[in-house]
Amino acid sequence: MAIEQVTDQNFAQATSKGLVLADFWAPWCGPCKMIAPVLEEIDGEMNEKVQIVKLDVDENQETASKFGVMSIPTLLLFKDGNVVDQAIGYQPKEALVDLINKHA
Repeated sequence: MAIEQVTDQNFAQATSKGLVLADFWAPWCGPCKMIAPVLEEIDGEMNEKVQIVKLDVDENQETASKFGVMSIPTLLLFKDGNVVDQAIGYQPKEALVDLINKHA
């Protein structure tokens, strides 16, 4: 599956089933740009286990506020609609793979 861009309107639906890693980001954020290729790699290798979605916090402040996102990138891992884990700031691929595998 490709990484999906989500909005306030479809975020709940996009994270409601299975394991979903939500990337809260913004176009001007340096660490967000650094983590993007890492997420692309994980998507290519682990798309059977996890769906990755990206939410632009500048355009979708309601969802970011609902989940208390104060700094970006913030990665929230959802399982069937519930937050089960999180990572804040740039994370190496291995750390994110471990995070996902812990809940897969």
